[in-house]
Amino acid sequence: MSLEDNIKAAIRDIPDFPKPGILFKDITPVFENQALCNDIVDGFIDRMEKRPDAIVGIESRGFLFGILLANKLNIPFVLVRKAGKLPYKTISYEYALEYGTSKVEMHIGSIQPGWNVMIHDDLLATGGTAAAANLVEQQGASVSAFSFVIELAFLNGKQKLNIHSKNITCLAQY
Repeated sequence: MSLEDNIKAAIRDIPDFPKPGILFKDITPVFENQALCNDIVDGFIDRMEKRPDAIVGIESRGFLFGILLANKLNIPFVLVRKAGKLPYKTISYEYALEYGTSKVEMHIGSIQPGWNVMIHDDLLATGGTAAAANLVEQQGASVSAFSFVIELAFLNGKQKLNIHSKNITCLAQY
């Protein structure tokens, strides 16, 4: 079976979560299979067009493979979290949601000017990951790539990310 087939076989569908009409793609069973986790990390590395200077992981599931990728590449791992969760000096980016706004933050100085950064999250849906790209660019770095375990292609999230980087890797698509 292909990597995509193995990922899809491990993903658990949860109907009507978090609200009626949503079919939630639960990746937690993936973490019970160490061989699959290693294959996922290797799959991201094999698809890299160029080696990044750092990996940025999006709270919270983006931390899981993001740190594994960074460790295997021997490069820094940088966290992007919801506002108020990081203890040191931060920069923030506020973005619009369907009803209201949300804000994400990153520690100042975690990204160096001129770096090429890969942004990682577990799922690409509507493109909210673009908020992290704005934080990277505010610090004078470039987004060289995005990586996701799953893409919900019907939500067209890649369109929002393309202005930052067209190098978008999704290992399994729905």
